Amino acid sequence: MALSGGVDSAVAAALLKQEGHNISAVYVRTWEYEDDILGDCPGALDLKDAKEISEKLAIPFAVVNLIDFYQKEVVMPMVHGYENGITPNPDVLCNRAMKFGALLEYAEQNGFSALATGHYCLRKKVIDSPAELWEGKDKNKDQSYFLAKISNDQLEKARFPLGEINKSRVREIAKQLDLPVADKKDSQGICFLGKVKITDFLSNFLDDNPGEIITVDGRVVGEHKGLHRYTLGQRRGIGVPSNVDNENFVVTGKDEKLNQLIVAFESKNESTLWGRRYIIESLSFLSAPPISSKIKLLGKARYRDPSVPLVFQPIDSDRAEVLFDQPQRALTPGQVLALYDGERLIGSGTYSHSYLGRADQSFDSKVSA
Repeated sequence: MALSGGVDSAVAAALLKQEGHNISAVYVRTWEYEDDILGDCPGALDLKDAKEISEKLAIPFAVVNLIDFYQKEVVMPMVHGYENGITPNPDVLCNRAMKFGALLEYAEQNGFSALATGHYCLRKKVIDSPAELWEGKDKNKDQSYFLAKISNDQLEKARFPLGEINKSRVREIAKQLDLPVADKKDSQGICFLGKVKITDFLSNFLDDNPGEIITVDGRVVGEHKGLHRYTLGQRRGIGVPSNVDNENFVVTGKDEKLNQLIVAFESKNESTLWGRRYIIESLSFLSAPPISSKIKLLGKARYRDPSVPLVFQPIDSDRAEVLFDQPQRALTPGQVLALYDGERLIGSGTYSHSYLGRADQSFDSKVSA
């Protein structure tokens, strides 16, 4: 059982024990000097809480050091992504590479048959059929999106005890069992940053490189601190007033060659901000065999977005074109589109990078509504 030090994984562990499973808890260390780079990092408190949870539940507890692996496979790919003008999703990468990659390998090497986490999603399994991943019962907490890149083999060995219950019930169970984290606040933001802003974190790796802020029609309106500090669709923190009543600037592009940040007024008619047709790459599927022909699906354009209808058309084994029924705002290169058949997660792709830092909409159309 992967214990994070939070209430979700604590209750997940308690439920597994109540069901009679032989479980052990593990806490993963991902930083050596957390205070140096993460400032007010919750890591030390989380480790203390995880140990206290294990003691309360009377289950074995271990700490696994994945510091080097995490830096190489999760942190640095994220940093390089921002450096190269994309906005990666480290939570999705963390689940595929670390939790159900390196940590699952550790579990198997130590004689365990499965790895459980506190994710709010459902794993369904019928004998002689592949395991399926479904949205959790609590739609407000559903985390299937973050598991969009795991493989079939990883899913077979995954367990999600919280898939059938709501967050409010998790809190009730924690209080009934007098767990030490019953009232602990949920963690927010990127998996390893805690309260630290992404721009502050990136400043440890990337130097600022100021340049012009221009409008979509080429008018210079200010100066940015470095393109890696901004993402498409960003409204706050641009540092440039619009000087127009009831109008606000929003980031709609980045010109890496000229080191220019491109802004426009927020508008449903702004073509650099809204779109229906996109190219996705790095396809992965939990369904077998992979989708090979045009099909209507649902997609979560980003975490916490509702599932929306789209048409999926494969281009080759690694790329596809998707056409949303309705325009989507500020879809960003490097982010993940999770694909669903109803509530069942069947695969995912990553928005391709196009010119001016935007998600690729330029491919010759293969999809019609």
